[in-house]
Amino acid sequence: MRITHLRQADLNLLVVFAVLAEERHVSRAAARLLLSQPAVSRALQRLRGMFHDDLLVRTGTGYEPTPQGQRLMRELETMLPRLDRLLSGSSFDPQVEEATFRIAATDNASTLLAPRVCRDVLPNARKVRVDFTVFRPEVFEDLAHGRVDLVLSAENVEIPSPLVSETIFEEDFVCVLAAESAYKRRLTIKQYMAAEHIAISIQGGTQTIPDKPLVAQGYRRRVVMTVPYFHAAIRSVAGTEFIATVPKRLALGETHLAGIRLVAAPAEVAPFGYVMTWHPRVNTDAAHAWLRETVRQMGRTL
Repeated sequence: MRITHLRQADLNLLVVFAVLAEERHVSRAAARLLLSQPAVSRALQRLRGMFHDDLLVRTGTGYEPTPQGQRLMRELETMLPRLDRLLSGSSFDPQVEEATFRIAATDNASTLLAPRVCRDVLPNARKVRVDFTVFRPEVFEDLAHGRVDLVLSAENVEIPSPLVSETIFEEDFVCVLAAESAYKRRLTIKQYMAAEHIAISIQGGTQTIPDKPLVAQGYRRRVVMTVPYFHAAIRSVAGTEFIATVPKRLALGETHLAGIRLVAAPAEVAPFGYVMTWHPRVNTDAAHAWLRETVRQMGRTL
């Protein structure tokens, strides 16, 4: 085994590079690494000498990787998690090992799962911290670069390769209306399409479900307002003639609100699967495997 260059290298510098390449900013990288900004800048200079390349070049908005820097980023995305697991052991014990998991989710998934994390998971995982973060347009880029560990979303959200997804539970839609609305227990598709809607911006400014399946059937809703959260949409319909189409479990938790009621969505607004998505580089990582199995079990109990 030829390790001449490895013996001469400071592997801690690779961790600095990985964080700096993610943040593209010295001060943010320094904050994550618990180092001073000068220390991070010195580490970058040493990395440049180690690889005989600039690796990261300063631009008007931060740092951009050189071609060699991009190759190193791709290698480290796979290499560093494996080395970390190799050093910490092949299994994961949440009572003993410290870990922070970052889960990007819509407010639907956060509302359903965060309470279960608090009640059923964290009391038996004393060393674990779980951070739910906002589902944003760049969420899968965040996942690819290790800024989040897991993404929870509806199945119709476009998931880029090589990310891996798995359905964790099935969900129905209901329509939230003003309490005085004249609609009966279920809307027809004719009534639904004639109405005006409050939509939830999930990806690219659209509510991917139910809009994508409806468009495929030749229907397009008349949207008068979009909001970033399901809860905001539910609270907006009171005293109006508008309709908000939201996941049933989430809506049932809001029936105590005055001024709203729930009716069944048209049959054309079909149920959908909710999925968790992760990067294949953590397929065999014991800590991430524990996280995914924990989310699976929570999905089964909904």
